[in-house]
Amino acid sequence: MSQQKPEIRLGPQRGMPEMGSTARAQDTRGTLRRLWGYLSRQHGLLIAVVILVALATGFNLLVPYLIGVAIDQYISVGDLSGLAQIVIFMLVIAVSYGGVTWLYLILMNRVSQYTVRDLRTDLFAKLQTLPLRFFDQRPHGELMSYLTNDVENISIVLAENVTTFLSSLLVVSGMVILMLLINVPLAIVSFIILPTTAYFTRYVAKHTRKGFRDQQEALSRLNGQVEETIAGGKVIRAFGREQATIDDFIEKNEQLRHAAIYAQTYGGLMGPGNNMIYNISFVLIASAGGWLALHDLVSVGVIATFLTYTQQLRRPIGDLANMFNTIQSALAGAERIFTILDEKAEIENTPDALALDEARGAVAFEDVSFGYRADVPILKHIRLDVEPGKTIALVGPTGAGKTTIINLLSRFYEVDSGAICLDGNDIRIIDKYDLRQRLGIVLQDTFLFSETVMENIRYGRLNATDDEVIAAARLANADHFISRLPNGYHEMLSERAENLSQGQRQLLAIARAILADPAILILDEATSSVDTRTEIQVQEAMHRLMHGRTSFVIAHRLSTIRNADLILFIRNGEIVERGTHDELLAQCGFYYQLYTSQFKANSTPASG
Repeated sequence: MSQQKPEIRLGPQRGMPEMGSTARAQDTRGTLRRLWGYLSRQHGLLIAVVILVALATGFNLLVPYLIGVAIDQYISVGDLSGLAQIVIFMLVIAVSYGGVTWLYLILMNRVSQYTVRDLRTDLFAKLQTLPLRFFDQRPHGELMSYLTNDVENISIVLAENVTTFLSSLLVVSGMVILMLLINVPLAIVSFIILPTTAYFTRYVAKHTRKGFRDQQEALSRLNGQVEETIAGGKVIRAFGREQATIDDFIEKNEQLRHAAIYAQTYGGLMGPGNNMIYNISFVLIASAGGWLALHDLVSVGVIATFLTYTQQLRRPIGDLANMFNTIQSALAGAERIFTILDEKAEIENTPDALALDEARGAVAFEDVSFGYRADVPILKHIRLDVEPGKTIALVGPTGAGKTTIINLLSRFYEVDSGAICLDGNDIRIIDKYDLRQRLGIVLQDTFLFSETVMENIRYGRLNATDDEVIAAARLANADHFISRLPNGYHEMLSERAENLSQGQRQLLAIARAILADPAILILDEATSSVDTRTEIQVQEAMHRLMHGRTSFVIAHRLSTIRNADLILFIRNGEIVERGTHDELLAQCGFYYQLYTSQFKANSTPASG
């Protein structure tokens, strides 16, 4: 019976979701202090920027004062020669101001790019050190958002807003001093704007900070779904879940819209609110200046200077208002980045870690217990001794703990109790890099990089020559299909190697493991996703790879592990049966039941 194609509706289908009413406590000072730690690495450029900004500010403050001088000393007395000289002088200052401004913007842009380069590098490097538990709990798209959106917001703030903030601060400070020197009563009237603006800004900041943090988090969740949807596009279409995916996207998009409106609504108050304050201040200064002029207490030039300063004061405070939203967003992103940088890294080597120049391949599990969560045990009291060069097969139902055993041997996770030993040494005291260099892993879901076939195989040993790579490919039965590719070994693979079949990807993974020449080999369901003909090719390559090496094989098809030296049947995190193929069949236990069920399934003729 055919299934009706689901209707795809583009548009809101649900009510407005509510964002969380509470946000994690903010540490603005701590965030700024840590950002300064990155900025201060460019101290030479920063000093030059500060000097140039101060020089540009002095030029900027000098012009209004010269306007007042021109009115009082030249225009009022009709001195055209003196007026021409002071006008030329102001033109020189204006040109100098433009040149100095351009120069400090160029230097600050360099400071910004160096700073975010270091921050991005530290974040990426941190991600390489975090335990797999961390990635199990977070969408990959969200982590990508940290490296893109959040870092870019910081870059914009540093490149465009730091110099603006510094310039604005110097302009306001300089104007306060000059106004007091020129006329105290008019200065007092002018200063009404400062505490009013400060209080208003603080009020807005109280509300916008939470909004911008929620906005960044909602954007990360949206990016996470987009990345997951693109990666899982085939599954979505295969199960007809296009509409459910769209609905989920709409919900997350609504959350982002809600957070953005909240943040931008309060952030948008800055510009209009400050403009109103400036206009009121302008009227007060003009009125007070007019009254003082009528009583011969100030000159017209002084009034013009104060009105010009008031207009100029609008610009730096207006700039602060305009960049306020960006700064809030950047600080929220910086907090998120520093949260990742503060995550506990994967357990590092001890200072006296044991270097492992070579390994025989003797492996022992000594009463090992483990759980991904403390309250949910996965492995229970695993005991196992493996002699060098032996092949150990792990079988059992899904979720029994087979892959977990491999994860612990690779130290992707640390045991909760007991110990795993390699050649008699607890792997926790062995240099982690050396340990993993002695392991070769071929997984069911092979991961290949968007690089050439040659470089993907060479990933097993980066210093391998081209001839060694080709030799490994031949041993893995991969050379025949590689040679038929348009560019042979230099064929560029697409993302996730979608331009190769599953079997071809497996053969490349085996070639990579052969090139690495490991002492211990791990094969995790390496043939479960390929057809029978390809399986024969993969098995031949695997047998060559396993020769002389300690091998752990997780197998779904029991026919592939009949010749294993030891077969372990894992059930509910425990080894319930162990022995050779013939010994386990003779026991008529779990292995026997599983083997006979597969034999019957394979021997049953297909119905028409």
